This record gives sequence, C-alpha cells and structure tokens, in this order.
Amino acid sequence: MKLFSAAYAPNPRRVMMFIAEKGVTDIEVVQVDLVKGEHREPDFRAKSPLAQVPTLELDDGRTITESRAICLYLEALYPEPNLMGRDAFERASIEMWDRRAELLFAMPLLMWVRHGSPMLEAVEKNQNAEVASWYQAQALRMAKWLDGELAHRPWIAGDRFTIADITAACGMDFAKMVRWRPGDDLPNLKRWRAALAERPAGQTPA
Repeated sequence: MKLFSAAYAPNPRRVMMFIAEKGVTDIEVVQVDLVKGEHREPDFRAKSPLAQVPTLELDDGRTITESRAICLYLEALYPEPNLMGRDAFERASIEMWDRRAELLFAMPLLMWVRHGSPMLEAVEKNQNAEVASWYQAQALRMAKWLDGELAHRPWIAGDRFTIADITAACGMDFAKMVRWRPGDDLPNLKRWRAALAERPAGQTPA
C-alpha cells in the first residue's frame, strides 16, 4: 500500500499518528507538495478526484480518501492495538468522542489557522480575518470545556488512548502556526498533551 501524505498538514498527520500507534511499517509514504500544487496534477487527481491528502492506494490500485475512512480501513487490517473500540458500546462511545474532538475542537482550530496564519497565504487564497477571529473564540471555548472533561479521565474517550486523542492532538498541534498552546489555565489539557507526547503517535512530526 501507498499513503499519499503532506508534511505538516493535519489530516495526513492524523493517519500518520494512527499508523505510528499501530506500529505498522509496511506502508510506503509518498509526500505530496501542496505549495507546488502537486495534489492538483492529473496523475494525482486520478487517485483522489477532489485533490485530497491523505489518500491511501491499495495494492490493487483502489484508493481511499478522508483520514477517518483510512483509519477505519487500517483498524480492520491491523486490529491491535485497538484504537476504535472492541464492542458495540465502546465503538459508539469512541466514535462520539472522536466526532466531538473533530467538529467541536480540531475543526475550529484548523479554521483559525487557515484564515489567520500568514504562513498559509500561499495555500489559502481567501483568508478572512473575521472568520479567523470567530473560530479562535470557538476553539478557545471548546479548549476550556475539554479541559474540564479531562479532569475526570486520562484520555479523551475514557481510560485508554484512542483515535479521539489523535484527532484532538492534530488540531491542537496545527495551532502552533498561530502560536497557541494550552497554558497553566488549562492544566488538564496540558497534562493530556504531555502524556500523548510519550506515545508512538506523539513522536510523529507536527
């Protein structure tokens, strides 16, 4: 298999962190240069019609896009360590927290960066300062909420590390481009990120 990825982009990193936590070593990683527009080239669009990374190409030529879908496929191929739930309730609970981590926390952080970081002007042609400000406020509200949740458990979805932690970390780490990190006012979120850094997934470059 080949994984078409892009350095520093949060969605490809989500899959790279998932692979690292699984300990998978037999997937070839191909870097796509987004600044140069390699994702828009006809050869790549044949694999990913919406010009998206990550894209997983199977040995028979079929492809899967969308980071969550790729992780679901890899979970089936490499079931241990389990990251998406072992029974019906746990799968549903982890899915619930992964959706919250993505839609309520990571997505506002990503939109804040996309519209507010000068470093992305070459890629994001329609940056809007008002949009950046709105998503910044939303992201910081959710950071406070998530900090409160993490006061009661070590990981986002419960007592063990799951894909929900990977999803939240990808959004948080991308926010370094707007110089945001949880400080002493968010002690539980700060503790959680430090614990994640000690895991295989946490060794993936941000």
